[in-house]
Amino acid sequence: MSGTPHSTFVFDTTNAALWAEEVARDAGIPVETVPAPAESTAKCDLALITPTARVQELTAALTGAGVHFRPWPA
Repeated sequence: MSGTPHSTFVFDTTNAALWAEEVARDAGIPVETVPAPAESTAKCDLALITPTARVQELTAALTGAGVHFRPWPA
């Protein structure tokens, strides 16, 4: 996603991050797994980035699946 404006989603567990990646891919939403920003104080070392234009779609998909996340920065 280099060069494309993107947004970051952080998680409290590795399980949630990997589940979120699976939900996104099943929904056809492009995501990339990256290290969580240290400043995010996330409890998990993984984060997902997605193009900013797809944030609402990813938020809806994760919420619908019951994945706990938070956008960063909030």
